[in-house]
Parts: sequence; structure tokens; C-alpha cells
Amino acid sequence: MNTVVDRPSTTFKRLQARLRGLVGKAIEDYGMIADGDRVMVCLSGGKDSYTLLDVLLSLQRSAPIRFELVAVNLDQKQPGFPAHVLPEYLAALGVPFEILEQDTYSVVKRVIPEGRTMCGLCSRLRRGRLYRYAEENGITKIALGHHRDDMVETLFLNMFFGGKLKAMPPKLLSEDARHVVIRPLAYVPEREIERYSRARNFPIIPCRLCGSQDNLQRVAVKKMLADWEREFPGRTETIFSAMRNVAASHLADPATFDFSALDALRAVGVDPASGSAVEPWDER
Repeated sequence: MNTVVDRPSTTFKRLQARLRGLVGKAIEDYGMIADGDRVMVCLSGGKDSYTLLDVLLSLQRSAPIRFELVAVNLDQKQPGFPAHVLPEYLAALGVPFEILEQDTYSVVKRVIPEGRTMCGLCSRLRRGRLYRYAEENGITKIALGHHRDDMVETLFLNMFFGGKLKAMPPKLLSEDARHVVIRPLAYVPEREIERYSRARNFPIIPCRLCGSQDNLQRVAVKKMLADWEREFPGRTETIFSAMRNVAASHLADPATFDFSALDALRAVGVDPASGSAVEPWDER
């Protein structure tokens, strides 16, 4: 199995260096990986998780800190799933790995009515099994392959369908406070992952659990963003930049910003957005 690029072109080297740079910056900006961490890379067989593992392995070799990587895949017993692909690929790569088995497929098919979205339940079942493995094996960080475009899409999904202004954070503490989830591809555009995946010739395993499911809300949001990007190149990047530059005082959530304190702040001349003293106007 080909796991390396023969005679890498200058274009590929440039792309690889860019991905290393973006992932390294995300890790640094959000304190994703610390010295001595044992990082579980969740590998689905898709382009994103393959790229994540590949770039982390590359960074591991040159990083100023020491951390372990363990690739973990959950075999969900989908009919026709090529169970040999990932073990063969990971063994050839020489990375420590674990293949877990749990028949979530049957559960999802039994519980979710025909024609309804299956991703939510499938994700919860998968997450529960992976969290359990992490707890049992001393994992300190759980690395997922979500990229910049996933995070922007989630922002709009929550706005349009959930009435919430939130997205996928680059780093997250699980609800039970037992696990730290990281997304090292947070700064990487999907189009660059696609290019990298083709160049590396990863043995992609498509998810056929739910078929095409063209009615998915995420599909509609993805198309909307793609249309915007064609008409206004760079818009997705601008939206992501906005997610990193939040002015809570200019939104409308009283639980996030103390609007009731504005009168007191005015009395002492403090800018509510920055917390800094405001210079009086020079009206000369």
C-alpha cells in the first residue's frame, strides 16, 4: 500500500509546509498539546482524519515537546465496511493503533425512522465508545479531524436551526469534564485537505451508513457557503476570522455580557468592550 508520495513535487512540499504551519499555529494558539500528552487521533477512514494523523506525525518528529500518538478507529459494523484497510495502512505506517468494534449501525437503523437524519445518533454512540477507550487507556487529548469549513458550517447550522450563536471550538472540555477534545485542523480550509489527500493517495473509506441523505441541513449550509465563496472569494475565511474576534458587548446575550453594568461603567469612563479607560473627547 502506498503511504508516501514518490518524489514529492515542489507544489506538494509547499502544500505540506502550509498544512504543518496552520496546524502548528492552531496547536500553539489554543494550547492543544502539552509535553507528555497521550493524544488519541480518531481515524474514520475519511480524508480529514487521514490528513490530521499525517500532519501530527510529521510535527511529532520535529516538535520541541514530546507527545504520543495513538490512532483509533471504531468499526461500526456497517455492511460492506472494508475492515482490512485501516489496520493494513496503520501497520505499514508504523503508528500505534487500536481498532474498536461496536455495532452502532444496527442501533441507528433500528431507532431512526427511514428518511430521517442518522448522523446525530451515530455521532453520540461513536463518541461514547471513543470516550470510554480514552478513559481506560490514559488518553489526555482526543484529536478530531474537523477543519475550518466544518466549524463555519456548524456556526450557521446553530444559527439557522438552533437559534444559538455557537460553533465547533478548536478545544473543548467534554460535558462530564473528563476529556479534552482538540481540533488541530481548525485553521485548515477543506480544499487544501482535499488536495493533500489526493497527493498522499490515502485509502479513503466512504461512510455509507446513511446513504447520500441529500436532505441534510449541513448539505444545504455547505452549498450556501460554496455559492458565497464562488461569488465572493475569501468569504469563508472572513467568517472564520469573525468567530475569532467576538465583541460580546455588541451582541444581545445578557448571560454573556453584563448590560446592567453599563451605567456604572459610564460613570467611571470605561469602555465596556475593552475594559480600558476612555480618553475624553478633544473638542477644541
